[in-house]
Amino acid sequence: VITRPEMEIGRYHWMYRSSRPHRYHHVPALRGNISPLGIQGCFECCIKCLGGVPYASLVATILCFSGVALFCGCGHVALTGTVSILEQHFSTTASDHALLSEVIQLMQYVIYGIASFFFLYGIILLAEGFYTTSAVKELHGEFKTTACGRCISGMFVFLTYVLGVAWLGVFGFSAVPVFMFYNIWSTCEVIKSFQTNVTVPGDQICVDIRQYGIIPWNAVPGKACGPVLENICNTNEFYMSYHLFIVACAGAGATVIALIHFLMILSSNWAYLKDASKMQAYQDIKAKEEQELQDIQSRSKEQLNSYT
Repeated sequence: VITRPEMEIGRYHWMYRSSRPHRYHHVPALRGNISPLGIQGCFECCIKCLGGVPYASLVATILCFSGVALFCGCGHVALTGTVSILEQHFSTTASDHALLSEVIQLMQYVIYGIASFFFLYGIILLAEGFYTTSAVKELHGEFKTTACGRCISGMFVFLTYVLGVAWLGVFGFSAVPVFMFYNIWSTCEVIKSFQTNVTVPGDQICVDIRQYGIIPWNAVPGKACGPVLENICNTNEFYMSYHLFIVACAGAGATVIALIHFLMILSSNWAYLKDASKMQAYQDIKAKEEQELQDIQSRSKEQLNSYT
């Protein structure tokens, strides 16, 4: 005859599988470079490290460093050559171009600041890419995304957007000296083509720098004509400054592309962090419910044991 306590125990074993006798399963043999203690081999560690590298952020950082380096280095040397050309050929009086020299010197100091700032900012954005990649890769581990981390990612999105708009202005401003030097160079080419034509004297073809507003109208001589202008185009300062301004403009364009790339990456990372926070909240609720269920089972078992 089965007593009532024995019936209750049988019903409890049927309802809760965790109370069934433990069954041992065959564990397959370990293969590869993984040791019996669960320590990964060198190959697995390398694959895991390479999987955590933010390649998109790395490419954007390299492009940003290259663009800023070209803009700052070439722009600094080109501005120095421009001052030399103005002093030797277009403004022989120092007081006429004193303001321009001060502005160019100030721009060179600004270039130093831009280079230092973007060197640090690029490293910070690369570190943020590593942080976000770790947050996504280790979502199911002990890693926890915080509200502070999401706010920092959002701040980087806003700051990168502002810098991208500012560099669009820098890119447009860097195209102005390229346009000026191109006009001078094209005028020299016209003078060379007219040397064989005696009906059109080359002395009538001139370039007046005063019309660009970089030197005052009372500057002497202020313009160059004919063979004098051709000799200016053949100087090393003009040749180097013209090509360096082109490279600096290309560097500014590369920086704009890099910042746009960074903006897309940061926006995507911020969305990943937002989804990760929701997933973590779901896992926390699920773990809490499982803990409560285990507590209920343990209390039921204790009550059943006390009853029996």
